[in-house]
Amino acid sequence: MKPVSAQDERPDSASGTPSTANAVLTPDDPEAGGPLRRMCWIFPDRESTRTGAMWKHYFWDLYAEVAKECGMSWTRHSPDAVTVDGTVRGRPRVYVDDELVTPEDTLFVTALYSLPYQSMDVFNQYALYAVLEQAGFYLPFPPQVSLIGNDKLATLLHLDGSPVPPIPSIRIGTGRDVGKHLYEVALANMTYPAIVKPAGWCGGGGINLARSAEDIRGLASLAQGGDTTLVVQPYLGDGTVDHRVYVVDGKPYGLLKRTPEAGSPVANASRGGTMEFAPIPDELAEATAYFAERLPIPFFCVDFLFDGERYWFSELEPDGVIAPDFDDPHRSIQRDITRARFAAYRDAHAKWLANTTTTAGAVMSGAERETR
Repeated sequence: MKPVSAQDERPDSASGTPSTANAVLTPDDPEAGGPLRRMCWIFPDRESTRTGAMWKHYFWDLYAEVAKECGMSWTRHSPDAVTVDGTVRGRPRVYVDDELVTPEDTLFVTALYSLPYQSMDVFNQYALYAVLEQAGFYLPFPPQVSLIGNDKLATLLHLDGSPVPPIPSIRIGTGRDVGKHLYEVALANMTYPAIVKPAGWCGGGGINLARSAEDIRGLASLAQGGDTTLVVQPYLGDGTVDHRVYVVDGKPYGLLKRTPEAGSPVANASRGGTMEFAPIPDELAEATAYFAERLPIPFFCVDFLFDGERYWFSELEPDGVIAPDFDDPHRSIQRDITRARFAAYRDAHAKWLANTTTTAGAVMSGAERETR
């Protein structure tokens, strides 16, 4: 007989305790799970032909290759590819396309993406992540972490105790009353020039420099067209360099240094910045312990800005880009960090599965005692 499977240890939505119905499975049972075999990256399928080809070349193909080296598959799916059959109480069945997947053999990468052309997907993404969590799947970053990482001010508030100080920030909405300028009550302490950017986009999109409150009014009125929430921050100065620290299993693993193009306030490659892998400064390496304690997940990125004199904590990226090392045709550093990331996912899934099995076994033992 086979030990309890995590397929049957999912929390009951009402009680929050593991279900032990039909707890013992045989190896021939079609629902008997196996070791982790696949990673499914849930991503809105709205890329243009040009962008899709770029992502495929720089990331998707490499991710699939590295996952195969780790004995797993890596596939990308839009939210609508996942179907959940919840007709049998305590035993939801989850399909990716038309293939049954289980918590034992599959994990889902569930970062929240909210670029302008993905905005219609935000609710579906977040709702699906919650469903997968409740269905008993291991998520390397749960829905709550995805929310904290997506909104820049939520990030800074959640990690306000960072030993590297967070950038002072103001969050303003841009709905139908934006022309009333009611948000200006919060701008009294803002210095200019200031950075104005969307609260939840990525890749450097939408970042602008405002030299007065009047500039903010103009940018807010443009953001109103897409109900885009904005964040306002003091500009740290020309030449501010971005440092992305890759954190794997709670330890600083690598650093990507991004330098802005002359005259640009943004260091992202999409805005003309240059990228290179570099040694991790001691101050940032030491700060990693705080972030790892607050974010006990296998992999994430923390972005810091250096203004020439000091570092500032800028952003959290649960699914941060592992950039290619363009000077190396083998992209050795990108492959190494990706391999470490996927291995961390696999190891965390194994620990989670072992803990789930142990918990379910304890629940079964208690139930057996009650029947004696």
